[in-house]
Amino acid sequence: MAYNCAVLIKQVPDTKRVTGQAMNDDGTVNRSALPAIFNPEDLNALELALQIKDKFGGKVTVLTMGLPAAAEILRDSLFRGADETILITDRRCAASDTLATSYILSCAVKKIIDYDIVLCGRQAIDGDTAQVGPQLAEKLGITQITYIEELIDLSDKSITVRRNIGNGFQQVKSALPVLLTVTGEANEPRVAAAKKMMKYKNARTPIEVEQKIKAENPNADEADIKELIEHKYSELEEKGLLIKQCDLDFIGADLNWCGRSGSPTKVHRIQSVVLAAKESKDVEPNEKAISDMIHELIEDKTIA
Repeated sequence: MAYNCAVLIKQVPDTKRVTGQAMNDDGTVNRSALPAIFNPEDLNALELALQIKDKFGGKVTVLTMGLPAAAEILRDSLFRGADETILITDRRCAASDTLATSYILSCAVKKIIDYDIVLCGRQAIDGDTAQVGPQLAEKLGITQITYIEELIDLSDKSITVRRNIGNGFQQVKSALPVLLTVTGEANEPRVAAAKKMMKYKNARTPIEVEQKIKAENPNADEADIKELIEHKYSELEEKGLLIKQCDLDFIGADLNWCGRSGSPTKVHRIQSVVLAAKESKDVEPNEKAISDMIHELIEDKTIA
């Protein structure tokens, strides 16, 4: 029996490269100040979906909500084996907290995707809330199993998984459809396949097409620009390279539940923490010096 998987992914700032400009004054993340990457545990969710497809058949559809630049991780998903990718981009999504984000994603999944299993990373590194997956399951009205670290069995219309509970694990069985949030320990994400990179390297979203044509034809009039854009759309669609793009109107989202107006989370205060060394000691890069330093730290009970 084949299973269709919907994978929800996110492009996030690389939190390993945080600078003083990483936050805006209103408490939102200044995403332009940090390199953008594929959220790590979303890669584990994608890998699990691809493993299900490899073993049982079916379709893997990847969806993200974000700025036009998020098309990069959609192409990455195609390189790894996804069948279809979808970008939800709309200025009215800006400043969405987890509640608004899960609402927008639920509207998109209901409208666009035929699924048996929905997969998300356990949490995103830019928020660390682990809320979007469970909130999405609630809005879709389906069972959720969180902190998945192993798929044990998938047969007929039921799934059995092992979930991490901190100091142990649980083996859980559920009927489909189901939403799974996947941990970083669940698998080792596959690398991009060279053949798929060659096939999908020119895959583009409509907004990317529009931006490129306008940049390449700065003196063209509106009618010519429109004709060039429509021609490029047709060309990409014929080759299976036009990434699906939707806005809030297309997915039928209530604007009162989107963006800042749909986000009850408010930032109370931002505090910058600066760690300053009061004293330092140079240690020679040799075995004896390092051994002496460790013994000194043990003696003054800095380490046990």
